[in-house]
Amino acid sequence: MKITFLGTGTSQGVPVIACECEVCKSTDSKDKRLRSSVMVECQGNVFVIDTGPDFRAQMLRENVKHLDAVILTHAHKDHIAGLDDVRAFNYFQKKAIDVYARQDVNIQIKNEFSYAFDVFKYPGVPEINLHTIENKAFEINNIRIIPIEVSHLGLSIFGFRIGDFTYITDANHISNKEIEKIKGSKVVVLNALRKKKHVSHFNLEEAVDILKEINAEHSYLTHISHMMGLHEKVEKELPANIKIAYDGLYLEI
Repeated sequence: MKITFLGTGTSQGVPVIACECEVCKSTDSKDKRLRSSVMVECQGNVFVIDTGPDFRAQMLRENVKHLDAVILTHAHKDHIAGLDDVRAFNYFQKKAIDVYARQDVNIQIKNEFSYAFDVFKYPGVPEINLHTIENKAFEINNIRIIPIEVSHLGLSIFGFRIGDFTYITDANHISNKEIEKIKGSKVVVLNALRKKKHVSHFNLEEAVDILKEINAEHSYLTHISHMMGLHEKVEKELPANIKIAYDGLYLEI
């Protein structure tokens, strides 16, 4: 299995153009972050988790030629706004793209992209097959995927475990029951917005504490705002098995 971090940033705390903080002025490419998303390549399948506003740019950067399915964590704009751009894959693959999400997310997609679901569709609109998932294992092309239900300021959203890889974003609480579903993963990715406490996201300390409890071989932080600080400096503060993910990072599991 190959995991590629398409984006590791967030719309939360986006600086104004005139921002002069050290992160915004950094020349380190690891401090330049698109909205959070990952690509999973497994047994010949290509899945993308979340299609934020940067989806098109991410697909072009990684030279992605084929897409089997999109899996969505929740319906916030920074995670679904780029869904329209699956139309390029429609064109080359000559079929609709399968999208897997909770029922509430699918309802939001039909509202936001209503033109894709019209009875009489305008030529060239994205072709999407919506699949409703619940908090129980499901399969895409014989690949088993286990949802991990987490809380995002009271909003229930899904992370996902695929084999030995678990990906969670936009959480500020994970129940003990769901943590048990994560344990045993070789690689765990968890959101950490900044160092200061936040109302709807784990901060750095909270994320590290959870990752220590899970104790995976390798853990990575994502959904990082510019308020976290410089990649190079913050990573030196972390335990040896916890790293800060960056755009373009890829892992072989």
